[in-house]
Amino acid sequence: MKKLADKFWYAVYTLPRAEKKLAERFDKAGITYYLPLHKQLKRWSDRKKWVEEPLFKSYIFVNISEADYFNVLNTYGAVKFVTFSGQAVAIPEKEINLIRRLLAEFPDDLEVVQNILPGMDIEIVAGLMMGVQGKMVEYRGEKRAAISVEYINQVVLINIPSNFIEPLASEKLLTI
Repeated sequence: MKKLADKFWYAVYTLPRAEKKLAERFDKAGITYYLPLHKQLKRWSDRKKWVEEPLFKSYIFVNISEADYFNVLNTYGAVKFVTFSGQAVAIPEKEINLIRRLLAEFPDDLEVVQNILPGMDIEIVAGLMMGVQGKMVEYRGEKRAAISVEYINQVVLINIPSNFIEPLASEKLLTI
């Protein structure tokens, strides 16, 4: 049975690109948090650079008791707890430890697959194919981007890193 003073891990949804700033605010407020970060190669038109990015965009984990709920939500950058049936969902400690182990053992090989499902319309947002639109498909057990060559009625399937693609705006509304 859960007691008011017992501490559990919870996932907090953040404002876009506010994970690191929110972590700083939690640190100042004395709130125990975990923000899994991994190094990612960012590409710009004139350079490439390794940067530390949140492993899970727009999420940070907090280890709090129920008495601290409002302190977390009243921190600028925190939007809401991940809930099920209106209740904040406690995340087992073993899940947090698993994320820590994965980051320790595979720091350069982790890639979070976005909530892009086969059949969704996508756009390539990085690399040489930036701006190209297509559809996410599953082919031989792998997710691939299907790029249509309309004038000859053909489709090209490509493997592309998931961080190079995003759902089109109309699809994003369905996944939130």
